[in-house]
Amino acid sequence: MKIILDVENTTTKRNGKLHLDPFEPGNSLTLVGVLECLKDDSQIFVFDHTERKITDDDSDTKLQAILDKTELLIGHNLQYDLQWLWSCGFKYDGPIFDTMLGDYVLQRGQKGSVSLENCAIRYNLDMKKSDTLKDYFRRGYQTDEIPLDDLSKYLHQDLIVTKGLYWRLIEEYAKPEAQSLVNVRGITNDVCKTLTRMYMNGFKIDKSALQQVREDFEKELTDIERRLQAQVRELMGDTPINLNSPEQVSQVIYSRILYDKKKWGVVFDNVESKDEFKQVVKDNSAIMVKTKAHVCRTCNGKGKILKTKKDGTPFAKPNRCPDCDTRGYQLTKLRQMAGLGFFPPSKAWVSANGFSTSKGSLDNLINIAKAKDMTTAETFLTDLKRQSAVSSYLSAFVDGIEHYTKDDGFLHVSLTQHVTATGRFSGRNPNMQNMPRGGTFPVKKVFISRWNGGKIIEADFAQLEFRVAALLSQDKVAMKEVSTGFDVHSYTAKIITEAGQPTSRQEAKAHTFAPLYGATGFGRTKAEAQYYTHFMDKYKGVARWHKKLGDEAINLGRIKIPSGRQYAFPDVERRASGTPTHFTMIKNYPVQGFATGDIVPIVLLEIEHRLDGYKSMLVNSVHDSVVLDVHPLEEEDVLTIIDGVNSSLKSIVESYYDIDVNVPLLLESKIGDNWLDVKDVV
Repeated sequence: MKIILDVENTTTKRNGKLHLDPFEPGNSLTLVGVLECLKDDSQIFVFDHTERKITDDDSDTKLQAILDKTELLIGHNLQYDLQWLWSCGFKYDGPIFDTMLGDYVLQRGQKGSVSLENCAIRYNLDMKKSDTLKDYFRRGYQTDEIPLDDLSKYLHQDLIVTKGLYWRLIEEYAKPEAQSLVNVRGITNDVCKTLTRMYMNGFKIDKSALQQVREDFEKELTDIERRLQAQVRELMGDTPINLNSPEQVSQVIYSRILYDKKKWGVVFDNVESKDEFKQVVKDNSAIMVKTKAHVCRTCNGKGKILKTKKDGTPFAKPNRCPDCDTRGYQLTKLRQMAGLGFFPPSKAWVSANGFSTSKGSLDNLINIAKAKDMTTAETFLTDLKRQSAVSSYLSAFVDGIEHYTKDDGFLHVSLTQHVTATGRFSGRNPNMQNMPRGGTFPVKKVFISRWNGGKIIEADFAQLEFRVAALLSQDKVAMKEVSTGFDVHSYTAKIITEAGQPTSRQEAKAHTFAPLYGATGFGRTKAEAQYYTHFMDKYKGVARWHKKLGDEAINLGRIKIPSGRQYAFPDVERRASGTPTHFTMIKNYPVQGFATGDIVPIVLLEIEHRLDGYKSMLVNSVHDSVVLDVHPLEEEDVLTIIDGVNSSLKSIVESYYDIDVNVPLLLESKIGDNWLDVKDVV
């Protein structure tokens, strides 16, 4: 029996954020609706509603009896529905068909909205849904307070639309051009259940360690901002600068102020050459000079003035001073350039309010400053980069972890499969995919085992993207390097250093594999640009593969990777240079998609399968790594399981996908008392 299922539940708003999950205190399951795939009559089970509190009927038994007979569970965003079913004690572990994920795979990387409403529109289904519920919510009703009849009708309509969507998707997958996507869809649905169980497991948070991280970060941020303000005063004179304003920070770095911000956004549209770019910059901005402040004579430093009426009496409220704009002081320009005096290398560095202040841009400028012994610039830019990072991590992770951690001390890691174009996981509440690796941002130390004496194990792929690029391109040089354990990051550092820019192995990591994702030397330092040219000269097989992908995209309007996953490029064209439009994505998608969108998920499936019967469990996955919470009595067994998966990686990948894996894949284990302090297993 094929069953369409959907749930309705109450929600909680806490600290300005809406919590919909079953682990939030106060949230409860309101309704569960089921609909047989070949029928139109739904069954609505009531569990917690103000009109009908179920305490002594057999709704639980009836719903479980249906689940026991279900051969395929169908729903839209089933990860959410399964969370509620499983947390309420219902059991189902059979096959699923998530219509949201089914549509996502069929979109072939186009990333259209996968909401039920938008899917209905895309497949010409009639939603027939009123705004009744929206009206109730706007009026402050909770889900369980909405009249049961209205709520049931709403749920029934969602079931009908989901059923219609399921059959439309089945038709689409039956088409010859979609045959390769059937396997992708199946694996994606299997992984959906694994990610749901991972979410249910939760990751234990050390709240005292989290508070210590907060205090350390806040103190460091205060110190950095004090240093930056002192440096700004030295660089700009008395010109006020808000360090949280990208526009004003751009003025400090590039020493230029725009004539007309509205015009700025379009003046570079037709700029082609470097000389033309320089001239347009000079024509549309002015060099900033240092200033000296003096008390405004108009208002005597008060910032406001008293105007008088015609009869000579003063107005009740003072007016702002027109000469100092309430500042109380005026600025006199000095004959000395303000700021650091950098000139942007290309129009790629142009931003809405000036020039780029992104992390990548700051990294490039820091390298330039180092190469030219610009100590003041290096110090300021390094502090600025750190200030931005610390502020961002405080907000995104320290605040995020604190907010979403439940009263029991567990953070339930939310990973989604339908957000990225490539198929890799995306995270939210907070986004664990952006978690800093450690070192100078020790947020990961707050994640610990739920058991006394338990350990955290991280199984991490070694250079997965590079190995996948070698596999897909069959580049002989790359294949030899991954087979011999060649240190590609040290090699990258050597090339850039020999080109005149001393670079550490750690610094080189940002460049090593960037060309695989379509990055070029454009807008980088001369030494770095040399590496990007060198990369394509060295890995000629990769370059040929990139060209092949470009031709495939132009000829077919899409590209396909060995997993069967497809990426559509409906408007791709060949440029005069011979390269296709969207070339960066064409080069990027296959590597990222096959590595973290296809290989990592099946390793998750494999590890979870082998952990069956153990207390140890999956708690997170970040890019090319898998994180486990390990029971103190199972440490050796779990390490053996991971080692077994590592030994079988070739056969595992080949069993899921039609490809001969002739490049070694390597899964390495690290273990520690917390997620930060994991060390290589010897």
